[in-house]
Amino acid sequence: MSTKPHSRSALQEEALYGMHAVQEALRARKRNHVELQIDNNASPDRFKALVRLANEFAVRIHHCSKHELFESCGSKQHQGVVLITTSFPYSDLTDEVFQRPKLLLLDNLEDPRNAGAILRSANLFGFNTVLLPLKGGAGIYPSVVKTSAGASEHLDIIRAANSTKYFQRALKSGYRTVALDAQGKNTLAEVPATDTRPLMLIMGGEDKRIGQYILNEAEVVASIPQQGNINSLNASVAAGIALYHFSQVESE
Repeated sequence: MSTKPHSRSALQEEALYGMHAVQEALRARKRNHVELQIDNNASPDRFKALVRLANEFAVRIHHCSKHELFESCGSKQHQGVVLITTSFPYSDLTDEVFQRPKLLLLDNLEDPRNAGAILRSANLFGFNTVLLPLKGGAGIYPSVVKTSAGASEHLDIIRAANSTKYFQRALKSGYRTVALDAQGKNTLAEVPATDTRPLMLIMGGEDKRIGQYILNEAEVVASIPQQGNINSLNASVAAGIALYHFSQVESE
């Protein structure tokens, strides 16, 4: 148990926060964890599982005040726990990536809350490889990890090129490309979920649509019919519907 807070370099390390985010980061073992910070006024039983994981992986433990926790992560939503760890380890863009049965491309998705919610659904519905553009979209920030309930830690996430390059490589590799857009000519229900070809599913943000080139060249641009008084679905809700629809695609 430590008695002094950890001093870190913002360039190399970051602070994850929230019970589920911290627990899944510890379980996934994708990062190099430095210190687990715990509210010193909380019941010991509340963090028993986290302490066990930290001890198992030789992570330093520091009991501190809520003020220190807030200073570490910059959020009041820490739920009494912060994990000082290295930044998210993105995977390399290799030829093997384009041999996988399902790819999820997030284009122009800038809101961290929507990004986190979509990654949570991606993990739930078997889209375990996620492609993020180098520019014009959210990265795997602590707020994204928090919103994903730590699901992001269990995904293979690549951030190595622009969306067009990902899309073109998928086309050359024989992928069926389906873009989700409110102006799509086909409804999602009309798009077969059991096509045996590998699938790239492309989703955009609420403020920016998927890039026009991808919309022009995708095999299918699908929309989700709506009947309410609000004329657009939240991006993460729409994504959840589409990910569930295509969860029937057979995985190899």
